[in-house]
Amino acid sequence: MKMKYSLMAFAALLMAPLYAQETYQDTKLVENELNGTARYVGMGGAMEALGADLSTISTNPAGLGLFRSNQVTISGGLVAQQGETTTPSWNGINASINGSKTNASFDQIGFVWARPYGRNGYLNLGFNYHKSRNFDQILTAGGALNNASQNKLSSIKYPIADEYSWNGVDANYEQLMAPILDGTGKQTGMHYLDGSDYLFGQYQKGYIGEYDFNISGNVNNRVYLGLTFGMHDVNYRSNSYYTENLDQGATSEMWEQVRIKGTGFDLKAGVIFRPIETSPFRIGLYVNTPTWYDLSMNGANDITMADAAGGVDKGQSLSYDYKVFTPWKFGASLGHTVGRNLALGLTYEYANYGTIDNRVNNGSYYDYWSDTYYSNSYSDDGMNEHTKTTLKGVSTLKMGLEFKPVDNIAIRLGYNYLSPMFNQDGFRDGSISSAGSAYATSTDYTNWKSTNRMTLGLGYTVKKFFVDLAYQYTQTNGEFYPFMSYYDNNASSALNNIVDKKDVSNKRNQLLVTLGYKF
Repeated sequence: MKMKYSLMAFAALLMAPLYAQETYQDTKLVENELNGTARYVGMGGAMEALGADLSTISTNPAGLGLFRSNQVTISGGLVAQQGETTTPSWNGINASINGSKTNASFDQIGFVWARPYGRNGYLNLGFNYHKSRNFDQILTAGGALNNASQNKLSSIKYPIADEYSWNGVDANYEQLMAPILDGTGKQTGMHYLDGSDYLFGQYQKGYIGEYDFNISGNVNNRVYLGLTFGMHDVNYRSNSYYTENLDQGATSEMWEQVRIKGTGFDLKAGVIFRPIETSPFRIGLYVNTPTWYDLSMNGANDITMADAAGGVDKGQSLSYDYKVFTPWKFGASLGHTVGRNLALGLTYEYANYGTIDNRVNNGSYYDYWSDTYYSNSYSDDGMNEHTKTTLKGVSTLKMGLEFKPVDNIAIRLGYNYLSPMFNQDGFRDGSISSAGSAYATSTDYTNWKSTNRMTLGLGYTVKKFFVDLAYQYTQTNGEFYPFMSYYDNNASSALNNIVDKKDVSNKRNQLLVTLGYKF
């Protein structure tokens, strides 16, 4: 068996002065979920023209311009994943994931202060916190490898390795596998072991919290304007386990821990207007700037390989800072009410995720006037080109209605469709010339497809108090790969490392309650 039989101590990955992120990790930052008040969720979020709900502060800020009284709300509930297990197994391989499928969630708190301005106008101020992304998810997959393996991928990459394509996983295998030497004793490659089966398990946890500050108002009750400044707080954690059955009776096991923290900010602007003075029909238009993220990441991985003769171990750790700028988002919405009993909403949004800008930090400076440190950065062209070819524009369609059989009871229905973010042939390129690839501590990736959300809700009002309930079911299917396929055109087909996809699904149930008071 071609393995190095020596115990490897846990070592720190040597750090270069340039740091950036990679495409598949970026997508965790850009996909906003449907969350906020229970009324907003119950109507599928299709309120960007109807307005008068605190959750529109983060999409179309003009929605707060329709308030005629002060309001405060608070929301929370439960989020439960469906269909996954914390004890996955595949073909005799077993694992245990330290995670929970059901979690409590604090989702929203906010207020709006509405004051008359002029003869027929209002000038409103608002604040709202909501959880724009809930990372809680268990993902498991297992399948056949057909002679492919993670260590084989490192072996094929070895001859072309440089400072930007040789990552933490490859560095571990380079120490674990026996070297191939030329006549002078110089290492020219590394041996590998073929794989037969694999099992993967991951538990993600955390959230992105969004804090929005708004000023809005209206002109003659026909034109409503709004502007929101948003701050984003990123807290992401991931623990994953990956194992392979290899030839010669060997096995490999890899553990990875990742934590991402940081902040970002953005601006949102919007307008709602009634084109016909005597009609309640409304049109809403809005634009959201990129979120400018300043982030830090801490990661570590460890690989153990063993057979009947013994085992060897190697680990890496890293810590670095980087920036990611998300795409612009544009939206248009229609809203209409029929008497006091029926409200209808329709919203369309578009964002081109292929334009995500991965930024490399290349130094910092101190501003004595403001007593603040600032970091300089520039675009990571290699990773940005990969992002451009891997991700694409996403269209979001929201539809919702609210029906009041009596004045103090409301019934709500909603539906969302999000087109796929990933190109079907996209892959996590571990050989790309980018610092984002060099600092990877894992190789897996998932090409998620379209998302469907179905919602329903109930509302009940007693004088100035109200309570709203909402239920949301979300499903996104995807294709999981433990590592990229690699075709070596200059060698025999036996050296090619081709891995098949595994169908996976993320099914989530959310129960949400909002308590509110108008004054």
